[in-house]
Formats: sequence, structure tokens, C-alpha cells
Amino acid sequence: MSPPTTAGVGFGRRPLTALSKAEYRQFRRNKTLVIMGTVFPVALPLITFFLTRNTSGTSAAEVATNGLEMFALMAFLFVQYYSVLSLITTRRGEGVLKRLRTGEASDWQIQAAPAVPSALLTVIGGGVVVGVIYGAGSPAPINAAALVIALVAGIIVFSLLGLATSAFTKNAEAAQITSMPVMILAFVGLTSIRDVLPDRMAGIVDWTPFAALSDLISLGASGKLATADEATAPTDFAGTFTEMGQPLATLGLWTVLTLAVIATSFRWDDRR
Repeated sequence: MSPPTTAGVGFGRRPLTALSKAEYRQFRRNKTLVIMGTVFPVALPLITFFLTRNTSGTSAAEVATNGLEMFALMAFLFVQYYSVLSLITTRRGEGVLKRLRTGEASDWQIQAAPAVPSALLTVIGGGVVVGVIYGAGSPAPINAAALVIALVAGIIVFSLLGLATSAFTKNAEAAQITSMPVMILAFVGLTSIRDVLPDRMAGIVDWTPFAALSDLISLGASGKLATADEATAPTDFAGTFTEMGQPLATLGLWTVLTLAVIATSFRWDDRR
């Protein structure tokens, strides 16, 4: 796979647009990333939704929430996070990042460009999954704005996590190892996992990125936090904003943390 170079990217007045187009061309040539970005984030959540929507003891709102949470896990972790980590690490190893810094693009534009193709796929996939789930008769979301906030915040936070992880990743092969802590942290944040954890440990996990996103999704879809007791009555539209305090604070803290790591540890040259 030939890397984009400064000579092959016409910056003009919009360096980020030009870089994003170049990254998209490289992204679509990687069949693994394309399949991970299109098939898994859409197929698995919808299969989960249709298999469980007639399960006794589970409300329609809960089934819809589970489907949306599964989409979020697949999209943010495997599409957004891992593709950014893989692409930025590969570009550094090939010397592309170093060459791009001699052009018109600023550092943040070079870092942001690899996240654009996966972000577009995440948005499109999210639209498909939401359309199918609610088109199939699920109750309307209590707060659609919370779902949009979760989508945007997930794209930003997991892209930043990919950039931060690349600082400790020698090459694309090593990304399979260095990505494990973030992946484990994301899976632990699943509602089904948090429900069985001891209260003290669950309280700590609530402050992890995916747990916060899961809570936002649950608030938007069903009107209550993901780990709320089954007997807890859902809140109304206005009440969901009150409950969004901790999830939003958690995402804000992780954004600041990852930006600090990127600012102090991001590498533009290959580690040797």
C-alpha cells in the first residue's frame, strides 16, 4: 500500500480536506479496515436486536438500547479507535508524517485526517442501525439529542485514544498488543459486564470512556442510566439532561487526558 506524500496531496486552501481525501483512498484499499468499518458495526448490532426483541422479560426499549450499545462498541472500538491507531502508526513508520509536516498542513490537521474516513463510516452506520431499529417498531427514544452527543463524543474520544496509543506503538503489528488495554477497558464498560461487578468496582468502571457513552445511549433510548435497577422508572426528556452530568464529565476528563498524552508523547518519527 503506497503512502500519500506531500507531493501527491494538493493542499490548496484546505489542507485537512486534501489530507482526508488521501486518507480515504488509503483506507478503502485496506480490505480489513473496510470490512471492519462496514459489516461488523452494522450486522452484529442488528442481529443482536432481531434475536432478542421477542425475548420475554426484556422491554422493547431495553432491546433497542442493547442494539445501539453493541453498535457503539463495534464502531468506536474497531472502526474509530483501531483504524486511527493503525493508520497513524503506519504513516509514521513510512515517514509520511514527517514529510507532511514540511507542507502547509498544521500538526493537528495531519493528526485528525486519519480519523475522517472512519468517522464518516461511523455516522453512516449509526444512521442505518438507528433507522432499522426504530423502523422495526421500537419505542421512540426519550432524548435523541443524547444519542447524537454519544455519537459525536465517541468519535472524538476514541480517535484521541488511537492517537495517544500510537505514541507507545512501534509499528502496525505491535498495535495488536498496545490496543489491548483500551479494548479491555471498553468491554468492561458494557452494561452486561457492569451489572455483575461489585458495587465499588462498578463505580470505578463508570468513569471509563465506553461506560460513559453507554450511559448516554441508555439515557437517550430508554430514559435511564445503563446500570439502573429494572424497577427504576425512566425519566422524561428534561430529566435525562440532569442524569447526563457524570457521563459528560467522564468524557471531558478523558479528552483532556488524551490531549495531554498526545501533546507530550506523540511521535512524528519512527521509533528505532
